[in-house]
Amino acid sequence: MDISDILQGLGSRPVDRDPFADGHDDPFAADRGQQSGQADLQALTRVWVNERGAAELLPWPRDGLIERATNRIKQQIELVEQMTGDMDPKTNFSLIIIQTEVERWKFLIRSYLRTRVSKIDKHTLHYLSTPALLERLSETEVAYATRHQQLLHNHYLSSFLGSFPQNLQNLNDTAGGISMISGPDEDAGVFVRGLGSRDVGGEGTVVVRGRGRDGDGEVEVERGEVVVARWSDVRDLVEKGEMELV
Repeated sequence: MDISDILQGLGSRPVDRDPFADGHDDPFAADRGQQSGQADLQALTRVWVNERGAAELLPWPRDGLIERATNRIKQQIELVEQMTGDMDPKTNFSLIIIQTEVERWKFLIRSYLRTRVSKIDKHTLHYLSTPALLERLSETEVAYATRHQQLLHNHYLSSFLGSFPQNLQNLNDTAGGISMISGPDEDAGVFVRGLGSRDVGGEGTVVVRGRGRDGDGEVEVERGEVVVARWSDVRDLVEKGEMELV
């Protein structure tokens, strides 16, 4: 059978729908699910790119994005297992497409979580000791960060801190106006793309208020335009969805 025949025949098969659409008995159930699956993929890609580009930990998606993506992957793995024994060429080609899509979703989630874990490992006390930043972590990440810090402190105590005076054994000491808690560089440069204002009646431009060596200023960023800025100057715009990291 020619590859063109297989591709032509796929139009009548469920693979022409989004393999990660919402569904219960049928994972390819409805066009509404197709749009939802594609929207989740776009949202997952955006939070992944933003997380990798941001200097600090961004808020955990509270809309259930990661949970929905994980459930979709589980559903598709079950579908792949059901289709594995079918030797029909059309089914096998559909299986390849679904497996490829599954791997794409799995890569995005793994990379996203690894990026967040790396930031937590690097500045654990910074996030645990600041209530506003602690809210950015998921429940699992809070448990991980707490356990990580406990193990690290116990290791330091057994290695060298135990021989220090009691008042010098804390890892979060702020005596003398100098804090031992290190945080990310909020003034690091990032590349950001304008997405337009989300305010009612908002236009396609976003105003970035930047700080420079010689003075402060404002720059209007058109929709789709990419600029370089300090992370601290565009943090709020990224979190509002008016800009995205690239």
